[in-house]
Amino acid sequence: MPIFNIENSKLIPVKEKSIDLERDIQKITEQNLQMVFNLQFVSTEFQHNGFRIDTIAFDKENNSFIIIEYKRDRSFSVIDQGYAYLSLMLNNKADFILEYNEKTQGNLKRDDVDWSQSKVLFLAQSFTSYQQNAINFRDLPIELWEVKIFDNSTILYNQLISPDSKESIKTVSKNKTIESVSKEIKVYSVDDHLNNGSEESKKLFLALREKILTLGSDVKEEPLKYYIAYKTITNFVDIEVQRQGLKIWLNIRSGLMHDIKNLAEDMTKPARGHRGNGDYEVKLSNMNDVSYVFSLIEQSYKQINQ
Repeated sequence: MPIFNIENSKLIPVKEKSIDLERDIQKITEQNLQMVFNLQFVSTEFQHNGFRIDTIAFDKENNSFIIIEYKRDRSFSVIDQGYAYLSLMLNNKADFILEYNEKTQGNLKRDDVDWSQSKVLFLAQSFTSYQQNAINFRDLPIELWEVKIFDNSTILYNQLISPDSKESIKTVSKNKTIESVSKEIKVYSVDDHLNNGSEESKKLFLALREKILTLGSDVKEEPLKYYIAYKTITNFVDIEVQRQGLKIWLNIRSGLMHDIKNLAEDMTKPARGHRGNGDYEVKLSNMNDVSYVFSLIEQSYKQINQ
């Protein structure tokens, strides 16, 4: 889709610039990992066993390592390379933990990491239709991101989302590397979470989900291990499907929630640990409260995007 500047009510096309992924995009991305992907930068140009990983990042929300690769060659296989990187990491966990501790001055331990949530991000100026079709599996720990720079000093990170697929990579591949990695890494779906709920909690979730996805085209749904996250720049609401309803966490700081029905509980008074992001927790068990709870979620969405 073309991009335009508006000058005196006229549209002026903004031209896309040719970019050097490894020199330009890698440097920009690594310096802004928190802003773009909500990840902590760990290391660049990490070499191990003949492999060179462009960027190692850490996802503090899921306590997992993320591998980022920048590609100019349009002929590479996202499946083969992605699983090779993941296999390298899973077979050398101690080295990744050592790299994290040395580069970040951290004190990460093996049991602190949820290796099942690891994944690979490929960044390129464009991908072939073959590469895009290759990620059409429901349990693939690989993401494709197109990165474009324009003449007006604008950069665009756009994730390529494949159509919903019910097929598993494990059912179509007998590759030993894929089989080995798939035993340890788990990619969650909305259905995985719905399977934990009753028929009533499923209805509550689907009703609430429909409203959340109307908030804007920038809303991304991301099923994680413990909850389903909805995010733009970062998470604005996290939802756990339970047998007796939904547990919802709103990414609003203590004291900034407008809640006339007092359905939201401030988890800082007293301070209590909880899985989701933000200071407020809501329990939803009645369909009559869906619209009101959505109004609380809308507050979080607006505050995150201010």
